[in-house]
Amino acid sequence: MDTFLIKAVQLILAFAILVIIHEFGHFLFARIFGIKVEKFYIFFDPWLELFKWKPKKYIGGFGKTRKLCKCADDENPEDESGSAEEPVKSGRKRKKSFWGDTEYGIGWLPLGGYCKIAGMIDESMDTEQMKQPPKDWEFRSKPAWQRLLVMIAGVLFNFLLAILIYAGLVYATGERYVPVSDARMGMVYSGEARKIGFHNGDIPLAADGEPLDNPLEARVKMIQARTVTVLRNGREKVNISIPEKFIFNLDNEAKSDTAMVNFFTYRIPVRITQVMPGEGAAKAGIQTGDEIIAIDGVATPSIDLFFPALAGHENRTVSLSVVRQNGERRDTLEKAVALSSGSKMGVGLEVDPSAFFNTKDIHYNIFQSVPRGIEMGTEKLTSYAKSMKMVFTKEGANSIGGFGSIGSIFPEKWDWIAFWNIAAFLSVALAFMNILPIPALDGGHVMFLLYEVIFRRKPSEKFMERAQIAGMIILILLLVYANGMDIVRLFK
Repeated sequence: MDTFLIKAVQLILAFAILVIIHEFGHFLFARIFGIKVEKFYIFFDPWLELFKWKPKKYIGGFGKTRKLCKCADDENPEDESGSAEEPVKSGRKRKKSFWGDTEYGIGWLPLGGYCKIAGMIDESMDTEQMKQPPKDWEFRSKPAWQRLLVMIAGVLFNFLLAILIYAGLVYATGERYVPVSDARMGMVYSGEARKIGFHNGDIPLAADGEPLDNPLEARVKMIQARTVTVLRNGREKVNISIPEKFIFNLDNEAKSDTAMVNFFTYRIPVRITQVMPGEGAAKAGIQTGDEIIAIDGVATPSIDLFFPALAGHENRTVSLSVVRQNGERRDTLEKAVALSSGSKMGVGLEVDPSAFFNTKDIHYNIFQSVPRGIEMGTEKLTSYAKSMKMVFTKEGANSIGGFGSIGSIFPEKWDWIAFWNIAAFLSVALAFMNILPIPALDGGHVMFLLYEVIFRRKPSEKFMERAQIAGMIILILLLVYANGMDIVRLFK
């Protein structure tokens, strides 16, 4: 399976999970309050659905329908409601199904999903239904506080899903990392980071006064901070001001062909983990575990210094100073190594910082994993909210991406841990985006409901219909723009 297909499958699977959970939040609260949900669809179904099913009534797809039974509801559909009981022709009453009065389906357009809630002005734009007298099982007939809970339920469920995923991940795998403060050799910084004042070897200590520990969290906090404090030369604390648009400089740098480091990485020694038979290093007697400390007398205590010192020695013999561990003793040896074209000697190098520095290993039981999941979800939400202000800058507008950009963050090889981490982050992002006060989004409905609660009157249905149309136009334009930017980047 090629890289594109692997990424596409991961994107569609993650998107489907997030949509199901989001719409299930709306569905569950609507049914709890006795509101009828007419449709529950994964992806959109304009003109045609891939699959549809109404329990005990019909099943179909691609425009065709096959009835599963001859029901009273088929003859008198107006009797369908969200109430606890409904009359049938025999005069008896039957208990309504919590699930059975909804059509479930899969659309062909993977741009989202929807619940069609009876008596609600939504993306279905069912204006004919709104012209009928309100029924007690419709959305519009319920108290404002119930309607408000129905609308925020999707966002709530996406956030809860992120917490659940993070809790599950730390419960299953724990956390293992080298604290940034324990990186004795400091960090190697990218060119853009060095431009604003970072030096190779600096050890990050704090971002806006908040101590740094986990490198993944430290990276985000440092980018979003105003001031980062580092320890320089093992003794001097230095404050570095972070420019407001620093994140865009890093993003552009990461996309370049010459970028070797994304903001920062651990500075580690040059330790050999593999020696290729028949190559220059093997012929010179280099062994696994040796550490290269100099090339032709030029000190190379870390990998970031090793490669520049090695460059330019194609098809030449160089003198390597090598440290070899012999029991308790460390011996320094001189080895003459013949390099091939490209200045290669036929070795593999250790790149895991935990091989050199103390690691923090944290294991969580089921009771500890939930608070950690809440903490991680809250941190991601806060970080995402902070980053949103950058969208309204010129650089931010140019960096917006669509499905191509989202798909690119998934790994090229299937990795469930990476998949769930990305899915959790996307769930947080979806929750935040949906609560924005834009008509056609949940946040737009919430905004109008809050208006109703405060001013004790509803906006007119005509106004709501126009606002819904305006919101849908805005969302479509944003969708076209975001995916258009992906296409533009392909040709750059």
